[in-house]
Amino acid sequence: MENQNYKNHSKMVPVFHYLGGVFMLLLLIGSVVNLVRTSSNNQYSASLLVLVSVLFLIVSYYARSFALKAQDRAIRAEENFRHYLLSGKPFSKELKTRQIIGLRFASDDEFLDLAKRAVSEDLSEKKIKRLIKKWKPDTYRV
Repeated sequence: MENQNYKNHSKMVPVFHYLGGVFMLLLLIGSVVNLVRTSSNNQYSASLLVLVSVLFLIVSYYARSFALKAQDRAIRAEENFRHYLLSGKPFSKELKTRQIIGLRFASDDEFLDLAKRAVSEDLSEKKIKRLIKKWKPDTYRV
């Protein structure tokens, strides 16, 4: 496996991110077209199909966002513990979750300095990732 860095650290799951998204969109479009073209006898079932399509999109979105939020909480706890082990103090209260998520890729050598800079310069997650010289891979997040 290639060493992880800023350019290759994001991961896309094609079946979920592309194929699933296209299929959900086609299902919604097809169900709306079906509702518009249906006879008055079938309006109820056509309406239910649109409702199911919309519900499917909503559930898919929130299932993904809830999983990411749980991962963010775990990363925050892990990196706060790492900061405590390296410095003897917990993270600054001013450090934002997105900044901590960016810091997780920093090696122990540059972690504390980047954490201080993130607060003092209000660095974004992307900026923090770009400043990392020695990348610590995180291969578990999708």
